[in-house]
Amino acid sequence: MGIDKNKGLLNTIAKPRPTGQHRLSAQSVFSPPLTKEAMLRLVQQLEIHQIELESQNEELRRAREALEVSRNSYAELYDFAPAGYFTFDINGVIRQVNLTGANLLGVERHLLVDTPFARYIADAQGRELFPRHLANVAQNSSLQQCEIRLKGKGDSIVYTQFRSVRVDDSSSSHIRIFCSVVDGTIARRLKEDLQKSHDNLESTVSERTGKLARANQMLAREVEERKKTEESLQDACSEIKRLKDRLQAENIYLQQEVARQYNSCEIIGQSEALSQVMARIEQVAPMDATVLLQGETGTGKGMAARAIHRSSARRERPMITVNCTTLPATLVESELFGREKGAFTGAFARQIGRFELADGGTIFLDEIGDLPLELQSKLLRVIQDGEFERLGANHTIKTDVRIIAATNRNLEQEIRTGRFREDLYYRLNVFPISMPPLRQRSEDIPLLVEFFLAKFNKKIGREITTVPSETMRALQKYHWPGNVRELESVIERAVITSQGSTLQVLDQFNNFRMKEDAANNTGPAANEEREEGEGIKTLVDLERDYILGVLLKTGWRIEGASGAAGILGLNASTLRARMRKFGIIRK
Repeated sequence: MGIDKNKGLLNTIAKPRPTGQHRLSAQSVFSPPLTKEAMLRLVQQLEIHQIELESQNEELRRAREALEVSRNSYAELYDFAPAGYFTFDINGVIRQVNLTGANLLGVERHLLVDTPFARYIADAQGRELFPRHLANVAQNSSLQQCEIRLKGKGDSIVYTQFRSVRVDDSSSSHIRIFCSVVDGTIARRLKEDLQKSHDNLESTVSERTGKLARANQMLAREVEERKKTEESLQDACSEIKRLKDRLQAENIYLQQEVARQYNSCEIIGQSEALSQVMARIEQVAPMDATVLLQGETGTGKGMAARAIHRSSARRERPMITVNCTTLPATLVESELFGREKGAFTGAFARQIGRFELADGGTIFLDEIGDLPLELQSKLLRVIQDGEFERLGANHTIKTDVRIIAATNRNLEQEIRTGRFREDLYYRLNVFPISMPPLRQRSEDIPLLVEFFLAKFNKKIGREITTVPSETMRALQKYHWPGNVRELESVIERAVITSQGSTLQVLDQFNNFRMKEDAANNTGPAANEEREEGEGIKTLVDLERDYILGVLLKTGWRIEGASGAAGILGLNASTLRARMRKFGIIRK
C-alpha cells in the first residue's frame, strides 16, 4: 500500500476511542502522537511484511501444486499396478484397495472398502487360513506368504498368492497389514495340464514297455547292428572323456588364476617412481580402456595388471592370463580364439578359447611383442569389434573383455623392423604405463627385502629377523638386471643358506659397482670393456647367427630328426619362438 494510505490508517489508529461510562485521564486514553520518522519506519515495516507474506503464499502454492502432481502419480502407480494391493486391519477388514485388486474380485472398489475380506474367500480352508496369516504378519515384521482361493467374476475361482507385511501406523496405535495379491490361476491350470500330460506320458510309456517286451525276440537278428552301436557308444565315451579332461584342465586353470588373483601380494614400495605408477593405475582401473604395460623383465607388470583388474568394475569376473611367448606357434590361435572339432589334424574335440573364458572380465596378454604377425590382425579385430571366430567355425562369437597387454620390448622398434603392426600398437597404446626398474627405486629395496624375508621364513620354517646394514647397502647399490624377480631369488637363496637369526647373503656384491659402471658406459670398467669388446659380437648376435646358419644348412626344415630343432637340441615350438624373437624370417 502507498505511504498516504498508511498515514491515514495510522491516524485512525492514533485517534482516541470511546471510553464507556467512566471518564479516563487524557494520558491513559490518548496515545502519544507519532513522529513523521516513526510513521515512515512503521510503513516500511508493513510493506516488507506484506512482501514476505506474498512470497510465502507463492511458495505454499507451488508446494501444493507439486504435492498434487506427486499424489496423482502415486495414485496412478498404485491403481494400475500389475498386482492387487489390499490394506487390512488386524481383523481382516479391507481399509484400502487398488483398481487391480477390485477387478480381481469383480467388485467395485468403493463397495469393498470397510467390508470383511473373508466373504470373498472361496472355501472354508481359506477362511481358516486367512486370520492365521494376518496374525503371523502382525507378530513378525518379515514378509509372510500364503495361497488362498478367492471368488472372482461370475463365481469363478481365482488361485492367488498372498505376500503380506506389517505396516505400523504412526498417526495411531492401529496396525495395518499391506498385502499384494497375484493371480496364479493360469499357472495353476498349466500345472494341472502338465500333470495330465505327465500321466498320459506314463500311460504311453507303459504301453510302449509292453511292446518292447514283445519285441525282444526280434533283437536276436539285430546283434550286428548292436555291435556297431556299441562301437559308436565307445567312440562317444572316448569323446566325453576328452571333453571331461578338457573341462578339468580349464577348471584347474581358472582355479590357478583365482588363487593368483586373490593370494598375490600388493605392489610394495614408496618411491616416487612407483607412486606415479600407482596413481596411473588408480586413474585407469575404473575405466574399460585398454592398458599397455611396458618395462623390463621382473618389474611387476603382471602384478600391475592384477591390481588394475581388482580395482575395476570387472573384478567379480576372472582375469585370464595368456603368455604369448610360452604358447606354441601352431596353437596360439586355437588357444586364444578356440577351435571346433576337426578344425585341423589332432583336433578331436571342441576347445573354448581364452577370449571366451574372459568374457565379462579381463584378459592379460603378457609379452604381446612375441605374438605372431599373422595373428595380430585377428587380435586387432577383437579389440575393434569385440568379435571373432573359432578355428573351423563359420559363425561369429561376440565377447566383452578388457585387454591389458604387457611387453618388455620396444614396440616402436618392432614396428620399424616389420615385426609388429602399427595399427595394433596404437590400439593397445591407449593408456601406457611404464614400470620402473628396481635400480631406479632403490629406496624400495628395504621394504621388498622385509617382505621376501617374512615370506620365505614362513615357507622354509626359519626365523631370520636381522639384516646387516652393509648387506642392505650392497643390495641397494646393485643395478639388478633381473629387477624384483632377481631380488626375490637372492633373498630366498640367502634364507636357505643363512645360519641363526641374521640374514647372510653369500652372493658376490663386491663387483656390482663395476658392473653398473660398465652398464652405464662410465668408469674404468666401461673403458676396459669397450676396448676389449671392439670387433666382438654380443651373445645375442652369436645366437642369432648360429640359429640362422643351422636353418640354412637344413633348408629351413625345423622339425624331424634332421631338422634344425633336433640339431640345436631345442623343442620345435621353442625354436620358432627364438626365430620370432630374433626376427628370422625365411625369404
